[in-house]
Amino acid sequence: MSPGQQRVPATRSNLLLARNRLERVRGGARLLTQKRRALVSELFELVSPAADARVRVGERAATAYPALLEALAAAGSSGLRALGWPSRDIEVTLRSVQVWGLGVAEIAERSVIRRTPAARGTSPASTGPAAVAAADEFETLIELLLDAASREALVRRLGRALAHTSRQLNTLEQRIGPGLERQIAAMGRTLDEREREEHSRLKRLIRARAARRSGSR
Repeated sequence: MSPGQQRVPATRSNLLLARNRLERVRGGARLLTQKRRALVSELFELVSPAADARVRVGERAATAYPALLEALAAAGSSGLRALGWPSRDIEVTLRSVQVWGLGVAEIAERSVIRRTPAARGTSPASTGPAAVAAADEFETLIELLLDAASREALVRRLGRALAHTSRQLNTLEQRIGPGLERQIAAMGRTLDEREREEHSRLKRLIRARAARRSGSR
């Protein structure tokens, strides 16, 4: 049973408490409605760039993997493995930002991904054009993935926040609010009946006293 549907004694103080709580629930629902609208607006602004970034990643992947197959056909897996040694670390610096009260990590700095043949430390003549083309394609793909990562994370975080806010709003509007309204109506009816009964009892008492006085004369 939800808090808005609990049975409480029908008293004036409880009725006042229920009315105050209903006002707080309605105020909370208004705030959640505003928050939901803001989250929807923010999502609409971010979804299109995020979708474009995903398309770019897909397009680059569609060219990178065929380039890798060509490089494998030309140099073999052992030859490409030798060209890829030594491996290098890609350093990424994250920073925390707040979007509608949500903490989200975004990339502040990162290592340079795309390199020239000289920066790779290999000669194009020794590596071959297929290997160079595959390296270029995958370095560009890594850049696109890193650039899209923080945007994707923000969209997902906002989506989860929107779903959570919608559930909270539905709980207030469809369960707690109506339960309190029913509780207030029931207590009001009970108090009105008691007041009518008390008024009738007082009238009977007044008539009985008047009858006793007239009989004693």
